[in-house]
Amino acid sequence: MKLIVLSLFLAVHLVFGQKIIWKEDQKLDWNNFKSTANRKNNPDVAAYTHCGWEYSVIKSTNPKSPVKIEIKTIFNEDKSWKDVKKINDYILVHEQKHFDIAELFVRKMRKMIAEKINTSADYDKWFASIYKDISNDYKNFQISYDKDTSHGMNKEKQAEYNTAIAEELEHLKSYKAP
Repeated sequence: MKLIVLSLFLAVHLVFGQKIIWKEDQKLDWNNFKSTANRKNNPDVAAYTHCGWEYSVIKSTNPKSPVKIEIKTIFNEDKSWKDVKKINDYILVHEQKHFDIAELFVRKMRKMIAEKINTSADYDKWFASIYKDISNDYKNFQISYDKDTSHGMNKEKQAEYNTAIAEELEHLKSYKAP
């Protein structure tokens, strides 16, 4: 019996232990960056945050039936890395903002879904385009964020982004996860 429980625990850890779900009161720390591989091949990059979202959909073949869509912002520990010779608390804040940006765009997606999708027919009509548009905006925003802040080295721009991200999260607080 103990072996079964231990096996189940290990299986659950393997499936779920590699991801962190975004929570307002939980910040990343350097121990969350578990990958040893620097996949950017850029000596100036001190860390990489692999984050985004996952979603699930429950819908019917009846086009008038309600649809349920859940979206979670996630951080992938096993795909996020750090260069231990270059990291510090300031860089950790920059990396946290990448995760916060993912949450921001999940909230934007939840808002659009709430405005357009109520039924299975709505889902079939709108979800793919909403997802594509939000995904493209998210990727472009992440690229601009790193470029504008010089990967967090431009402290003035970093401070501007920190404020803007916090304000936008607050503005969309009614779309945070229940």
